[in-house]
Amino acid sequence: MKRIILTILSAGLGLTAAAQNSESFTDTNEYGQSVVAHRLTPEVQDGILVLKNDNVGYRFWFDVRVQADGAVFFGNDKDYDPIGNGMNIRRARFAVKGRFDDKWYGELDTDFTSGTLELKDAIIAYTGLPYTEFRVGNFKENFSIQRNTSSRYLTFMERPMVTSLAPSRHLGVNATFAKDWLYASAGVFGPELKGAEEMETMEDYNKDFGYNEGLSYTGKLAYRPLYKLKDAALHIGAAFSYREPKLTSTDGYRVARYSSRNSTSINRKKYLDTDVIKGVDHEIAYTFELAGYWKALRYEGAYIARSAILDRSVNDKGPQTADGWYVQASWLLFGGEHSYDPDRGKFNRITRGRGWGDIEYCLRYESCDFNTADYFGGSADAFTLGLNYYPSSNVKIMLNYQFTNNDRYANGKGKYYVGHDASGKPTKDYKKVVEEAGQGGVDYNMVALRFQISF
Repeated sequence: MKRIILTILSAGLGLTAAAQNSESFTDTNEYGQSVVAHRLTPEVQDGILVLKNDNVGYRFWFDVRVQADGAVFFGNDKDYDPIGNGMNIRRARFAVKGRFDDKWYGELDTDFTSGTLELKDAIIAYTGLPYTEFRVGNFKENFSIQRNTSSRYLTFMERPMVTSLAPSRHLGVNATFAKDWLYASAGVFGPELKGAEEMETMEDYNKDFGYNEGLSYTGKLAYRPLYKLKDAALHIGAAFSYREPKLTSTDGYRVARYSSRNSTSINRKKYLDTDVIKGVDHEIAYTFELAGYWKALRYEGAYIARSAILDRSVNDKGPQTADGWYVQASWLLFGGEHSYDPDRGKFNRITRGRGWGDIEYCLRYESCDFNTADYFGGSADAFTLGLNYYPSSNVKIMLNYQFTNNDRYANGKGKYYVGHDASGKPTKDYKKVVEEAGQGGVDYNMVALRFQISF
């Protein structure tokens, strides 16, 4: 089938191996203008269709990703709120990417999961200087290695709970330097272009009150002492971010809120939730991380914290800090090897060890605490086992078992039962929970399955 597609493309576009080496020629575009044209050669690179002309440094390709998930839940106390089993499309991504003149890169990435088109990445990048990239647009801030690793290459179906404290995609500018043992990044970021509701909120605040959109300043350094090795990498990193309140918050202006689901997208209950923290002057976020691989072994751990610094004239309380950590490791059982992208400071796709594929065994422990000094958002621990099967370069099948232990404060802003009172009745009020032998809080088990394809 791939040969047929390539033959059709070559015949229809006049693409031959020799044509790519031919001189440029003059053509007329759709607007009647004379343009310099070059012929392209189509290739299928591990299942990815690429149109390219290496003589002029041009490449264009699609990046499509579909993740279909299902999960069942059990072990929850019968007196607590039930957790429904279910299925969903976790991601349905369509992106186009291109490189131009060996100096410019562009990307437009969208998602259809919610039933409406949602913008993910919209990137313009300049790579004309050695070891350096300048980037502008909407993209992930260089803060957390777990957040920045593509969902295609995650070890588990979901990122750890504490990753919700790490900044994600925002509109901004960023500069990155990556050479040998050093990775350094610095950027200035504005609003979160997430969806129609956030955009409307930002525009209304700007129009009605003249509020600033809010800027963030994020920097990261990583030391890679094993950069000379081909089958191993070690990443020792730290990042810091100073963050003004964002206009795109639908909870209000000058507020913070720390919340997370229990590492699953199918159980939509957010047990961990501080609710709105008012009177925020600014936030600070910081992380320390260690990650790497050696042949079939991949390992990673990080501590992430985020603090809301309050305007005492509005909210006379001290800093409110949420934090957490995780450690995880995986092993490819049949000779495969992991991969680390030194230019972007994150993990890449694996190399399978057998013609039929490879199997990866995974283990993770995570803990997060959203009980700040004055706001009780709950804390949780989770233990996860994973088994990943890679039948081809484009397909990944993931099986996860997870046990989650929430404390009694993790009641989703008072919406969920978290224990029993003195009379033995279930209660949503953590103050009334009678804890005996460590009881209290929603504990449950999950078994989840994902089918993923990327092309």
